[in-house]
Amino acid sequence: MKKLGLVTVLYKSDDVLQGFIKSLSIQTYRNCLLYFVDNSVNDASTQLLYNILSQYPNVSFKYLPQQGNTGVAAGNNAGIKVALQDECDYVLLLNNDIEIEQDNLLEQMICKAEDSKESIIVPKILFYDTRKIWMAGGYMDHCRALGVHYGMNKSNEGNYNIETHISYAPTCFMLLSKQVFEKTGLMDEQYFAYYDDTDFVLRALKKGFTMLYMPSQVILHKVSSSAGINSAFYVYYSNRNKLYFIRKHYKGFKRAWLIAYSLVSRCVFWFNYDKQRKQKLIQGLKDGFALKVNS
Repeated sequence: MKKLGLVTVLYKSDDVLQGFIKSLSIQTYRNCLLYFVDNSVNDASTQLLYNILSQYPNVSFKYLPQQGNTGVAAGNNAGIKVALQDECDYVLLLNNDIEIEQDNLLEQMICKAEDSKESIIVPKILFYDTRKIWMAGGYMDHCRALGVHYGMNKSNEGNYNIETHISYAPTCFMLLSKQVFEKTGLMDEQYFAYYDDTDFVLRALKKGFTMLYMPSQVILHKVSSSAGINSAFYVYYSNRNKLYFIRKHYKGFKRAWLIAYSLVSRCVFWFNYDKQRKQKLIQGLKDGFALKVNS
């Protein structure tokens, strides 16, 4: 039985941990180890984590406290490194604001990876509250330098149920073979949060890997429970990182077009923001040009 490492980054995650850990406790696949990478270490949260885990003794885990908030990319890397050192054959990157109702989801994903020699697999993802589709696979829109979700906000009534290879998906629930990291490397930590998964997936596909959308497996996602939708944090990092992503992956006329398009489209957003978000937007754009591009 292949060994699976599940890597999740904690950041003010107290409210979602009970449902998250309970979901993993019901899984039939047992040769797995859960890595909690804690980016918001404090005594109360740590005690809460251990109290919840004590309710589910079948969940094997390692607790990896970090020195402050190192970001999602660096947090994932910290967990991935330990999982690979522990000789995990597969690594599952997953948010802790998700819940799973199928008890054999992990087992089915591992079986698919082994039987079909798939290196990257993602499930269908629904909004936790409405049960509408959040992501049913996706594609990379190179005309906007944007990862696009199929099926966003559509009802989950038999739609998007065909297994297929896709060119984009977020890493909020993504199964990866260890070979992906061996050939692609780790996450680019300069992103901190947002676009780090877009960058990683694009690099992996350029290395020749394919990514399978597996709609028979479904998870529920409490979207943006930590950062908030359209928060000042999101405005800064999403805009900074979009420019960094463009500068890193595109050349010549395509790069010039994407930068121009991004700046013009940001002007529309700027008029709808309050003072704080306007400041974060401007600072994010400045810093997006200033970041040194990693090869």
